[in-house]
Amino acid sequence: MLIRIDGDQITGWSSFHDVFAEALGFPEFYGRNMAAWVDCLTSLGDPEDGMTSIHVSPPAVLTIQIDNAAQWLRRDPEMFRAMVDSAAFVNARRIGLGEPPVLCLSYHVSDSTEIDDG
Repeated sequence: MLIRIDGDQITGWSSFHDVFAEALGFPEFYGRNMAAWVDCLTSLGDPEDGMTSIHVSPPAVLTIQIDNAAQWLRRDPEMFRAMVDSAAFVNARRIGLGEPPVLCLSYHVSDSTEIDDG
């Protein structure tokens, strides 16, 4: 399954949480911080948790394609790296629980710029 996120719509933490919550169907009580983001995405394979409206059945994964990724990275490298690190933590947490990973990130750039997130 593929979900696309337009990095140009993310201009600060508020918009980050708005965009992801809408695209992934986070619950009304979503805490709008990275710990809550991780909690929601950890449950992608567990629809009964009610943390997202998008679900995958492992071993399938959800690919989140970030469009205009290079522009977002240039604009706010700290936030971009927090998203990347948090996505990695989602899978690490699931693996630690004996469950398969459920999340993959993909980057699409609209120019010739390469992604180098350090």
